[in-house]
Amino acid sequence: MKWEGNRESDNVEDRRGGGGGFGGRSIGIGTIVIALLGSYFFGVSPDTIISLLSGGGAQITQQEPAQRPPADDPMARFVATVLADTEDTWGPIFREQGATYIKPKLVLFTGQTPTACGTGDTASGPFYCPGDQKIYIDLAFYQTMRDRFRVSSDFAQAYVIAHEVGHHVQHISGITEKVEQVRRSGSQKQANAVSVKLELQADCFAGVWAYHANQARSILEDGDVESALKAASAIGDDTLQKQSQGHVVPDSFTHGTSAQRVRWFQRGIQGGDLNSCNTFAARQL
Repeated sequence: MKWEGNRESDNVEDRRGGGGGFGGRSIGIGTIVIALLGSYFFGVSPDTIISLLSGGGAQITQQEPAQRPPADDPMARFVATVLADTEDTWGPIFREQGATYIKPKLVLFTGQTPTACGTGDTASGPFYCPGDQKIYIDLAFYQTMRDRFRVSSDFAQAYVIAHEVGHHVQHISGITEKVEQVRRSGSQKQANAVSVKLELQADCFAGVWAYHANQARSILEDGDVESALKAASAIGDDTLQKQSQGHVVPDSFTHGTSAQRVRWFQRGIQGGDLNSCNTFAARQL
């Protein structure tokens, strides 16, 4: 992926090494672990579980104002460049539809950090919080990609950010709220099913970004698409469940199978058409 020398976004906060934590009731590491497991296997928001286990009193105390990443940090510069590229892609797409793209913030953190959605934790991987419209990532996740999934290319790492930006697009477009309504009113099986569609659409949106970014700025190099597909395949629910528990439970899927994630990313990158990303109307995922 060609990125060096390109514009870097100003919407990056660096909380690495910062403090922050919970106000109100104290929350132990055991509660956080339970919340993360519940989020992965049952599709329940971690902050919802934390609130329930802590008696509904968990509140977040915002830490000191975040700093800009240092100019001599190559990974921070890479992340800022990818975020800028998503801004340069989604801005025109929204304008074509008569709307304004609201840029998300991206927060770099280490270990844990307070968010409007509960405590952000390295173990949960990169995530988007609709409550504060911020993307959170511990850059140690990229080492996990290299060590566990054998994925290390720049474009595969950019795909991770583009997927979370896809969730931001869903949020400001009103898609996320509709999904939350189903989650609140439906069964757990229905909640999981609609979560899968939300995740696969974010994969498709990541593909849409890649298509338009390459058309405008020629960011793709040989092997980039293959590396992103490898990353998408490595983090499918079926693959992760088989690795962690030795068997697969389809009804508990919240992100989609490896094949589905690959398929929807490909659909987005092949033509860059937002209309092709309607997972909620698809007869087959």
